[in-house]
Amino acid sequence: MRPLPTLLTLALAAAFGGFVASAINAHLDNRAEAAPATLAIPATAALPASVAGQPVPSLAPMLERVMPAVVSVNTKQVVRVRNPYFNDPFFRRLFPEVPQERINESLGSGVIIDAAEGLVLTNHHVIENADDVQVTLSDGRTVKAEFLGSDRDTDIALIRIPADKLTALPLGDSTQLRVGDFVVAIGNPFGFSQTVTSGIVSAVGRTGIRGLGYQNFIQTDASINPGNSGGALVNLQGQLVGINTASFNPQGSMAGNIGLGLAIPTNLARDVVDQLIKHGVVVRGTLGIEAQNLTQALAQNLGLSEARGALVTRVLAGSGAAAAGLKPGDVVVSANGQRVDGAVALHNVEGLQPVGSALTLEVRRDGKPLTFKATLKEQPRAVAGESLDPRLSGATFVDLPETLRQAGSSGVMVSEVKRGSRAANSGLVAGDLIIQASVGEFADLASWRANFQQRPQQLVLRVVRGNARGELEMR
Repeated sequence: MRPLPTLLTLALAAAFGGFVASAINAHLDNRAEAAPATLAIPATAALPASVAGQPVPSLAPMLERVMPAVVSVNTKQVVRVRNPYFNDPFFRRLFPEVPQERINESLGSGVIIDAAEGLVLTNHHVIENADDVQVTLSDGRTVKAEFLGSDRDTDIALIRIPADKLTALPLGDSTQLRVGDFVVAIGNPFGFSQTVTSGIVSAVGRTGIRGLGYQNFIQTDASINPGNSGGALVNLQGQLVGINTASFNPQGSMAGNIGLGLAIPTNLARDVVDQLIKHGVVVRGTLGIEAQNLTQALAQNLGLSEARGALVTRVLAGSGAAAAGLKPGDVVVSANGQRVDGAVALHNVEGLQPVGSALTLEVRRDGKPLTFKATLKEQPRAVAGESLDPRLSGATFVDLPETLRQAGSSGVMVSEVKRGSRAANSGLVAGDLIIQASVGEFADLASWRANFQQRPQQLVLRVVRGNARGELEMR
């Protein structure tokens, strides 16, 4: 038996605990009865239409008009699988289900620029080598596209779609863009359709980027990722000011966006489209000169304070430069008001102008400033070997792709060699790069052709084929 004081203490404690519990429950009941109905979770309040009397800014109204003009471009290319066993009849009987071909698919973007004609602007690299091009509209319709033409060197392509009720984007004047202007990029990055990113114009007239062709890019920090290629860069008025084409990332495009996006200005794209509609190809003009970069020693010898500009080393007879009065030894420091730092920069300005246009050239001759106006003449797109020398019969020569030239290469490319021809029998094959020859120095197709005014006794070509280099004697 427990002592009495202990039992009494327990009883008192139990009674006090019950009293406290009753008091707490009564208090909670009173609060519940007194709680006003307004303490219920309120409905989500509507966003204000204005702040301090001013409308809340939004891109939504402009985007509602613009986004139906941006489409998804899907391409398919049939590629033959390289497997030596496919030529073995025994292997094919044992494994008839093994595919000998595969289909490569890619996804990009495009912009409708003419609703009545169904014209869609996109990048050349989006539809390059495609066997089938399908365009998916913002309303979900998918139609087969017709290829109208493309220009590898500016990365512009034009296709047509047979569809009605289309929305087109008006073309803005990209020359009016200023650093700091707000822009919006629209496309299909990583397959996410109708994606919008925004930013500002980070730079205009951007050049000097390896791996790309003629360069006069708009740089923006609006996110441009794989799949955005061919999409729209628009200003706040909903006008097309650029075609998104690339993003720069030292870690590779799949590493993500770091705010260095590039777009082709619409003024350049408009000129290319006009030529594609009229001719199906782009015809470029040339000054008819060869040039090289200045070294510090050359600059001092020429009386220049800095090693900047394109040193003219050759002026072709009958060219626009010859008619204007340019001479070897002249240093071009500006073209149409654009600074020229070297030979590639001059070639870039030259290639972005249409045939027949005049370039105003600021030149230093013997250290003195001079100004010339030279008219660009049409440069040949291809030259048949037999027109140069019988030993080159069967071969066709073209200028180097602009991506190689911007990377510092010079010379010509063999685009075709006919089977059994003299050129083929001497070992020349399509795709060869000819960088030197016994006929003399040359930088492009025009100077290569000019070197054959007199037939050489021996014709030896210095050829680059893949990663290998060698010499071929043409017989």
